[in-house]
Amino acid sequence: MKTFHNPMHQRHAGRQEMFRGRLVPCHEVPDRLDFVLAELRRRAQGELRVPSLDDTRLEAAITRVHDPAYVRFLAGAWDEWVALDPANAGRDALPSVWPLPARHGFRTDRLPENFAARLGRFSFDSGSPLMAGTWVAARAGAACAIEAAQAVLAGDRAAFALTRPPGHHAGPDYFGGYCFLNNAAIAAQALRDGGHDRVAVLDIDYHHGNGTQTIFYERADVLTVSIHGDPRTEYPFFLGHADETGAGDGTGANLNLPLPRGTGFVDWCKALERALEAVDGFGAQALVVPMGLDTFEGDPISGFRLRSGDYETVGRMLAAAGLPTVLTFEGGYAVAEVGTNAVNLLEGFCRAA
Repeated sequence: MKTFHNPMHQRHAGRQEMFRGRLVPCHEVPDRLDFVLAELRRRAQGELRVPSLDDTRLEAAITRVHDPAYVRFLAGAWDEWVALDPANAGRDALPSVWPLPARHGFRTDRLPENFAARLGRFSFDSGSPLMAGTWVAARAGAACAIEAAQAVLAGDRAAFALTRPPGHHAGPDYFGGYCFLNNAAIAAQALRDGGHDRVAVLDIDYHHGNGTQTIFYERADVLTVSIHGDPRTEYPFFLGHADETGAGDGTGANLNLPLPRGTGFVDWCKALERALEAVDGFGAQALVVPMGLDTFEGDPISGFRLRSGDYETVGRMLAAAGLPTVLTFEGGYAVAEVGTNAVNLLEGFCRAA
């Protein structure tokens, strides 16, 4: 399996995030990717590549799923932040004020001039610090996702986009949950544009892929399925309920499988079996897997109880779908174990494919 990894990821290294009402050191750190890359090299697993997509094609692919105004904001946000106060160069930007959509005449096409207001307009939480290297890292990550999709379109059974910041919480015009560009959605759209009429996104991260659901919620050509912690108690809270099944043309093309905190591997596997049945029933011609490893029992901000050895089984189950597959690196904050867990899943997939 080819792995497209992001050499620019270390330029996104947040100092602090707002977590449960207080500022704490960031959970989403560069070591997450570095441990996976080291484990891939240690086991000589697959072929490692760095993406080389040209700027024009990359921008076109990103704006297939993200609003151009949002992309322009991300591209220039750091310069705006520093222009407010030169001292800002030494601290990350965190949102602090948000609109209430659909209330008091709020209009998405009316952007305030104030930078703090626009930072809030294009975000949904205060846990995703933006810094000097955020745009460069996120943009290079999107290139990883696109080239992984292109490898699959060219005939590879599977490819892995190993990048950070992660992506599945990023919506068409908002960031949050450590995510700025939705790598899984970008890959799914690239597969569609490459000729696959029906694509499925099967999200196995502990946290619901609210951004991916929003991007495809009214579309019939992309099935979105997510196995995640119950949003009644788990982040991101406001989406991910079982009764969210799509709207308009996309009615019936969204499946949420929320599970209670403390769920173990046996019950989690039953949900994965149901998810794979939905993918098969949809008639998907290709699969994208937002590959969260925060389902691990030792994850500091999550609540499922999968063990390291379980991820090989997960990989085998995903491979049994028999579909060309792009996997994107998402959550997983037990940093010392994330490399082992990720490569266990990839090896399980390759052995079963």
